[in-house]
Amino acid sequence: MLRFPPAPAAFLLVCLGVCSSICGEELPRLTTLSNPSQSFKTATKPYVVMRRGEVRVVVVNNEAVDDEILPGHRAGYSGIASLTHTERPKNIFVPAYAGLNYEHIHDGTRRDRDVLFEPRRAPMELRIVSPHTCELYQAPTPTWKLESVLRYHLLPDGAIEMTLECIPHAKTFTNGYVGLFWASYIDAPPSKDIFFRGRPQDELQSPVKWIRGITPQHGVLATHVGATDRRKLRHDKDFPLTLAFNRSHYRYTEPWYYGVSANMALAFMFRPQDQVRITQSPSGGGKDNPAWDFQYFADNYKVGQRYQMVMRALYTPFESAEQMQRVTQGHREALRRRHQE
Repeated sequence: MLRFPPAPAAFLLVCLGVCSSICGEELPRLTTLSNPSQSFKTATKPYVVMRRGEVRVVVVNNEAVDDEILPGHRAGYSGIASLTHTERPKNIFVPAYAGLNYEHIHDGTRRDRDVLFEPRRAPMELRIVSPHTCELYQAPTPTWKLESVLRYHLLPDGAIEMTLECIPHAKTFTNGYVGLFWASYIDAPPSKDIFFRGRPQDELQSPVKWIRGITPQHGVLATHVGATDRRKLRHDKDFPLTLAFNRSHYRYTEPWYYGVSANMALAFMFRPQDQVRITQSPSGGGKDNPAWDFQYFADNYKVGQRYQMVMRALYTPFESAEQMQRVTQGHREALRRRHQE
C-alpha cells in the first residue's frame, strides 16, 4: 500500500511555501521530507536490494540482520551494507558494518557516546520510492532533535546518488552548527589510503597534484579541508571524535576522492557548495579495515530550516588515476551544475 510522509510542524511550513533557502532562494525538494507529493512504500524488511548497470547495492536501516543477503550485519550500521559489481562479486564493505553509513550528529562539544552516535540508536524507517530509489527516514532524534532523510538512488550506470535533507527542530547545537559524519568501512584493501587533487597546506600557490592521503593512525592528520573552506568551527579540545577536527597538511582543490580495493576503485564526489570535509582512518573498521569518510556542516543553523547535501559514489574497475578522472568527469560536472543552478 502506498504511503505518504508524515507532516510534522516544520514540514507543514514547507508545504505552505515557507521553505528553507540559501541566500533567499528556495532549495529544490529532493526527498520525501520536503516533497509531500512523493509516494513510497514502507519496507517489510530492514533492507532493500537494488540493481542497475553492473552494480548491486543493499541499503539497510540500523537494525541487525543475519540472513543469506546480509550475514552477520550488526545493529547500528545503516546505509549501504553491501556493494558489489559484476567484476567483483565480493562486498567491498566490512560485512558487519556498512558504507555511506550515517555515523554521527555533533556540535563539537563533549557528549556521551550514545549521543554522538545517535544515528545508530534512533529508529529508522526504510522507504521504497521506486525500484532504483529508497530512503532512510529518521524522526527528530531524542537528544539533537534533528529530523532527516537520506535518499539512495541508483543512476543508470550504477553510480549511487545520496541526498541528505535534514531539519533541526530545536536549539540543541551549542556551537551554532550541525555536524554530520558518514563512514565507509572497507574490507581489508591492499592500500588503505585515499587519493585526491590538491596542494600542501603551506603551499597554496603551488601547482595542483595528486595527493595520497596517508593517515599514520586513527584521528591523526585525518581530515582534508577544501582549498576555499575558511570556516572556523569551534570545538572542545577534548572532543572525543578525534577524526572530525584533526586536520592534515593538505587541502583538496577538487571535491572528490577515491580509494582502491583489489582491482576496483570507489570514488566519492561532492557538490562544491556543500564544502564537505574528507576524512580517513587506517583502522576505523578494525585491524586492516580503513574507513573512507566525509563530513558535512550546516553552519549558522536555524531551527526549522531545511538543509541539503548531495553526493555521488561510483564503484568501477580501476586502471589509473587518469582513468578515474575520466570516468568520474560526467558525475562531477553534474554535481557542479547543481551548484551553479
